This record gives sequence, C-alpha cells and structure tokens, in this order.
Amino acid sequence: MNAAQQEKILRVENLEVVYNDVVLVLKGLSLAAEKGKITALLGANGAGKSTTLKAISGLLEGEDGEVTEGAVVYKDKAIHNTPPDKIVRSGIFQVMEGRRVFEDLTVEENLKCGAYTRPRSEYAGNLDKVYGYFPRLKERRKQLAGYMSGGEQQMLAIGRAIMASPKLLLLDEPSLGLAPLLVEEIFGIIKRFNEQEAVTILLVEQNARAALTIASQGYIMENGRIVLDGAAEELLGNPDVQEFYLGLSHGGERRSYRDVKHYRRRKRWLG
Repeated sequence: MNAAQQEKILRVENLEVVYNDVVLVLKGLSLAAEKGKITALLGANGAGKSTTLKAISGLLEGEDGEVTEGAVVYKDKAIHNTPPDKIVRSGIFQVMEGRRVFEDLTVEENLKCGAYTRPRSEYAGNLDKVYGYFPRLKERRKQLAGYMSGGEQQMLAIGRAIMASPKLLLLDEPSLGLAPLLVEEIFGIIKRFNEQEAVTILLVEQNARAALTIASQGYIMENGRIVLDGAAEELLGNPDVQEFYLGLSHGGERRSYRDVKHYRRRKRWLG
C-alpha cells in the first residue's frame, strides 16, 4: 500500500492556535495519523506539542486558547469547533500529561470513570482487557490511586483511556518522570495495545528514542511548526535527530545540550 492509499484517520491542516488573543503558539502546523498506526510527535518543552493535542481533543477553550486558522479533521469531518464531550464520544480520548488520576478514588473506580461514555454492556469486557494489559492494576484494584507509584498511576491513566474504547488515543508525555525500565515496560504495552486492538495512537514525547522505537511515523516540532517528518526508522538514523534529540554525535559519544545547542547543522532543515 503506497502513501496515497493509506487511510489518514486524523489530519491537522495548517493549524494556528492563539492563547489570550495575543500569544501565537501553533504556526501553520500540519500532520496526519495513519489509521491503526502509532505516530510520534516530538520536540522540546515549549514546542507546542501539548497544545496540538488540546486542539485535537477540544480542550483549548478552558485555557483561553482558540484555533484561529486551519482545521482538525477526524474521519474526514472537521472537529476543531466541536465540544470536548462530543469529541470523546466520537472515539478520541486524551491521556493528559502528569497522569491526573482521581487520587481519592480506588483503581477500579478510576477505571469506571473512563467508561462513562460507553454502554454498560461493554464494562466487564473492557475491565478484563485493562487488567490483561496491566496485571498490576488488578492486584491494586481496591487501592486508592493517590497511594500508587508514578508508574502505576501512568498505567491507570492509560487503562482509564482503554475503558473508553478509543479509536484514536492521544498520549501526552507518558514517560514523564519515570525510570528507564518502567518507560520500556509501558511503551511495550502501548505497542502491544496498538497491534492487538488496531487503535490509532498519536504519541507526544520528549523521549525521542522510546517514541520512535514503537512508532511507524514521526514528526518533530520546534516553535509551533513541524520542522522534520518521516518514517520512524529514518528519523532514528537521521544525523540531525541523533545530534539534537538523541544526544549523540557522529562518533556515537553522548554530548551535552550545551554542546549541541550551538551546533548549527541541526538548524539546516529550517532553511
């Protein structure tokens, strides 16, 4: 199947987003997510990655943000002016940065909250599915979420999203604050979930290596724009990506950000 034939379940077209009527955050941003695949959106803090997800999921208004140009198109229908509850019901679910579980509720009560848009008949099957991907949650199902570790809370946040039976899952920095081994475990589960359920995933990450290892396509953002995109494998092998986002020079030695930030070749794609 060639690129023209691949179905794009999500298209972000020349998007501009402004906060408080004056702060331009996204500047003509365009990207697409192929149906049933994992797409990675990478970039440093402040690049506009989280704003992109909020524009897709309809959460800008609560932060005095708005789409001023362009469109968000899901299944060939523009949704950028759609209320967030209708976006969730259409099959899009976002896992927010920082996990945001309900700390005073148990694990199972948190999961039940994720199922509120689904028919009651789906609840038991989806709960079994979550416990299949995250056995640790089943062990702790009666425990208050606030007493769980950061990694367990991240599992719970993703599990809550699975309860909503998403068609498009938006993951915002799932590796944030987690130890490398735990990142590897969670990303392995994300990949397995994608393969077994054929759910399209848009993954926002600063951890470029972890994201590109499980993604099929990647985009790199700087200052509200896409500056580089391509197949994940190609991006992993790209010298500019290795230098700036993976911290490796041509010789393979790791370099500090202070060294890298003065390296002019990394900017050549901005032309």
